[in-house]
Amino acid sequence: MGNDKKIPERIYKYRDFSQRTLDMVISDGVYYADPSTFNDPLDSRPSLKIDLGEAKLEDVLRNFVERRTSAEMSAAAKAIKYRGPKTMDHITWHSGRQADQRIAEIEDHAGDPDYDYEEGKRLLLGRDIEKELLRQYDKGIVSLAERADCLLMWSHYGDQHRGVCIGYSVPVKAANDLHKVEYGGSRLVEASKVAAMLEGNDAARGQVDEAVLLQKAASWGYEREWRLIGPRGLQDSPLELEEIIFGMRCEDSLKYAVMKALEDRDRLVKFYEMLEVPGTFDLRKYALNYDDELFVYFPRRSFSIIERFENCHLVASSVGGK
Repeated sequence: MGNDKKIPERIYKYRDFSQRTLDMVISDGVYYADPSTFNDPLDSRPSLKIDLGEAKLEDVLRNFVERRTSAEMSAAAKAIKYRGPKTMDHITWHSGRQADQRIAEIEDHAGDPDYDYEEGKRLLLGRDIEKELLRQYDKGIVSLAERADCLLMWSHYGDQHRGVCIGYSVPVKAANDLHKVEYGGSRLVEASKVAAMLEGNDAARGQVDEAVLLQKAASWGYEREWRLIGPRGLQDSPLELEEIIFGMRCEDSLKYAVMKALEDRDRLVKFYEMLEVPGTFDLRKYALNYDDELFVYFPRRSFSIIERFENCHLVASSVGGK
């Protein structure tokens, strides 16, 4: 994927408080999410532009179906520890058969009187290629933002200010995996680009990745989003954790717990709390230190106060008895 944009000095991840958030700040991980779980159903879901003839479309669909079936059967054989003498031959034969059946079904549907046969077949092939493209896309996304003071981001992703905003710097070696989201425009991806990708064309792969992973509707533009792209799931962070900003409604005990957990980290993290700019709808972060009055009573033991009163009573009784 091309990326000629200037990368911000800091990028931010808005999070609620959860086990995954703790893994991110204490274990220095990031979670690459499956795009199909995103709240926008059109995010990472391109439409196929059919710019190929019928025969080439069949080749593309066949390639997709054979790859997917082979991968599924290989995984199943591995799971049951099956290593028959002709395992790979059987997988190859069955994968080809699945592709033949899929194309035969399309030909049957294209013969429907409501379709122009040739055009109908191309449309049906294109629809199935689009489904297979999304079905087999196995990359994950870490969504990040350019700024930490966005009211909407705090509400949507920071648990209405009860969560945190995690600030990172971007090491040089991570820059190639970080990409700026484009807002608006078309969701189309050319079938010819998909065909070239399957043939091993790296430039085409980058263009398909961009169409699938880096296009969003214009109405999401306030997010100013950047995306890390990599294997799905929790991974070691390729970014450098620099700061943690606590939301306006974040509990003091959570602030204390996170700060204490990171106080012996071999690279210091700066802490802030987000507050309002008086008289406006703007937000501003303010430094938060271990010696702030906020933390005088932490860690707290509830019986301590009762015991202090009991001790005072004992002392008073002793003095009064003299």
